[in-house]
Amino acid sequence: MNTPIYIIEEERLRWNLQLISNVARRTRAEWILAFKAFALWKTFPIFREYINSTTASSLNEARLALEEFGAKCHTFSPAYTDDEIDEIARCSSHLTFNSLSQYERLHDRVHEAAPDCELGLRINPEYSEVGTDLYNPCAPGTRFGITADKLPKQLPDDVKGFHCHCHCESGADVFERTLSHIEEMFSPWFPQIAWINFGGGHLVTRKDYDIELLVRIMDGLHERWPHLKVIFEPGSAFAWQTGPLVSHVVDVVEDKGIRTAILDVSFTCHMPDCLEMPYFPEVRGAEHTTHHSPLTSHLYRLGGNSCLAGDFMGTWQFDHELQVGEEVIFEDMIHYTTVKTNMFNGISHPAIGLLRKDGTLELLRRFGYEDYRNRMD
Repeated sequence: MNTPIYIIEEERLRWNLQLISNVARRTRAEWILAFKAFALWKTFPIFREYINSTTASSLNEARLALEEFGAKCHTFSPAYTDDEIDEIARCSSHLTFNSLSQYERLHDRVHEAAPDCELGLRINPEYSEVGTDLYNPCAPGTRFGITADKLPKQLPDDVKGFHCHCHCESGADVFERTLSHIEEMFSPWFPQIAWINFGGGHLVTRKDYDIELLVRIMDGLHERWPHLKVIFEPGSAFAWQTGPLVSHVVDVVEDKGIRTAILDVSFTCHMPDCLEMPYFPEVRGAEHTTHHSPLTSHLYRLGGNSCLAGDFMGTWQFDHELQVGEEVIFEDMIHYTTVKTNMFNGISHPAIGLLRKDGTLELLRRFGYEDYRNRMD
């Protein structure tokens, strides 16, 4: 296929899902899919074999949960609007408010629209080991959650749970340290609630994740608070290392001794985390380097095809001269990238394919002019 394409590999996806299913059983917790990292609904039949619920942060995500995943979702949004709260509530099994003011203004609306929907409050433990401020929900001045000093000693009767989010692609050791802060600050309210949601960022499918430590942590938590139902809602963990973005060389240009291979994909449009985080993606058959050699070596900066001047990344050492038309494959580009793509400059999304276990590639979606035009309609 000569078009750029995200390829989800079914075998790798099922491996992650099976691992998470086993972890859910061993930790006696519910693990649910966060749409903010992965929302390719044509794969939901596979997910439904392993998990029962999802988490949403908007009306569109909540509808996707109910209409395509087939189950009401756990919903959190920094701010619910008057014109959407009723429909969001009808799509939700659990709904968490970001502030006491939002709770006070809207909780009756939720009960009227969805009497069975359980309400929660987002808490801020004022502790996080996330190193990049852009992704740190507990940084000073954060807009997320309620600190312990602002909670009433007696929670409202209809508040059934707490939600917190403090992690980003983190390990069990980070969760252990974070949990100690959460319990120190918020355990006085634990007898009043029925569930606690520890949010996302728990990268349990990463090879070096210490699952045994997580199990011990959870055993201790259940022993201390046996009445609490525990929920985790990772996104990246489900789609971690499940497939690449395949691009192609369109041109090679040179300026001031720097050669740039211009691709038919864009970092700002298709891989924005590479610029925001920032991080250097893994490129198949190439090695990232900070070393700049003469033009005779096979060093290339990789450039996107948008008009943004900074739509490029790093320097990679290849073992040959790149040719127009050949593939450049970015590994592990399914989580977050597929939900954060945009059509800046009218650049189309890459196609989306599912590599089945039998080796056949099923084309799930291909994008064109009408997709761009409809966004401006």
